[in-house]
Amino acid sequence: MKQSVAKRNIFPWGDPSSYNLGWGLPEPDFEYTGTSLVVIFRKSKLTEEYLKTLSLNNRQIKVIEFLKEHKRITSKKYADLSIITDRTARNDLRELIDKKVIKRAGVSDKTSYYILAEI
Repeated sequence: MKQSVAKRNIFPWGDPSSYNLGWGLPEPDFEYTGTSLVVIFRKSKLTEEYLKTLSLNNRQIKVIEFLKEHKRITSKKYADLSIITDRTARNDLRELIDKKVIKRAGVSDKTSYYILAEI
């Protein structure tokens, strides 16, 4: 019987899931089977091949790569990084939301930001 366990530091050198190597991978899952601790590493669903099937523009692909590394972005930051207008940034982000690649988070319009919907 597999049993999920809460993450806790059992390693003397620190929690290995806290090491951000910049690979854009999801955090591993830990399961305790009764006799063993199993660590499950998952590959990101957002591969280059998958993104090509979504008909995204280059800016949208770059923002996904940015989100893999930095975890969140605002529409203003996206507009500044991509050198586009705020309206174009919001349209690009809305399209990514519609394609279920990212989701909006935050309390209000002024404090909202965007994160990856799934990895």
